[in-house]
Amino acid sequence: MISASDFKKGNTFEINGEPYVILDFQHVKPGKGAAFVRTKYKNILTGATKEEAFNPNDKFPRAHIETKQMQYLYNDGELYYFMDQDTYEQIPLMKDQVEDAMLYLRENDIATIKFYKGNAFLVEPPNFVNLKVIETEPGVRGDTATNVTKAATVETGAVIQVPIFIEAGEVIQIDTREGIYLSRAKE
Repeated sequence: MISASDFKKGNTFEINGEPYVILDFQHVKPGKGAAFVRTKYKNILTGATKEEAFNPNDKFPRAHIETKQMQYLYNDGELYYFMDQDTYEQIPLMKDQVEDAMLYLRENDIATIKFYKGNAFLVEPPNFVNLKVIETEPGVRGDTATNVTKAATVETGAVIQVPIFIEAGEVIQIDTREGIYLSRAKE
């Protein structure tokens, strides 16, 4: 059990059998009346967010989330297949479960998959990936204004804003949490 007074960002808990993760919280002690914990939390399975005030003494069961490192194998058009590195068991996931992560995953890349009660609900790519630029407009010589960027399509299909000097064929490092260019990749 977890009490509302122990809430922290990232904690998971259950309300009516539904798993939630805490996005933000604030302990409030008004001049009059009882203290409360103002909480913003998200349903892990549906993505719906709520804001609610809880009594600090309220207790909730913890939602146990299992995390596994799995290798992305391939997709057959509808399903995306991932393999457990330890047991070699393969699990198929629907496109809506993996859509965001697939912008940064190539075949054989390792992803983090989160499970709740044995069901996968979230696929996360590594925080930083190196991907090859396959298409971008050529940079204009002499266009040296600070922070000039252009769109570049990488090998997975993601479109990233890159500095003007990046050319097609180069490998760049991307922060997948924000989808931003970091640097040229070191080979």
